[in-house]
Amino acid sequence: MAGKVFAVCISANKGERKKPVEVVELKENHGIVGDAHSGEWHRQVSLLAMESIQKMQQKGLDVVSGDFAENITTEGIDLPSLPIGTRLAIGETLAEVTQIGKECHTRCSIYYQAGDCVMPREGIFVKIIKGGHVKKGDAIEVVA
Repeated sequence: MAGKVFAVCISANKGERKKPVEVVELKENHGIVGDAHSGEWHRQVSLLAMESIQKMQQKGLDVVSGDFAENITTEGIDLPSLPIGTRLAIGETLAEVTQIGKECHTRCSIYYQAGDCVMPREGIFVKIIKGGHVKKGDAIEVVA
């Protein structure tokens, strides 16, 4: 299974939409340099497929990459089907899937607009095994 990076996004604070940037630097066991969610824990970087975002667009929402607070928007890879422990080569980096979906303790603005949000079901989280840079267009491949 292979895909590509559609966008890379960061935010300075937790609980806000992330903004697309040209390139991000990922540090081993840390996540994205300058992103609010980085640190020594299991949810260092979040990924959500463009196909998931398009589901929300089809419900009439004006949403784009970063609006679900994902760091990396992907294309062409079925993220929720990847088992925990799967390793992904993303650009120069190596990441390991640590969590599929998440519990939303409070409903986000997306949920209130659409009555639904895809991130809790279809977003995944990874920890960084090998650092490097990631940018739009980079390949994402499952590593055996």
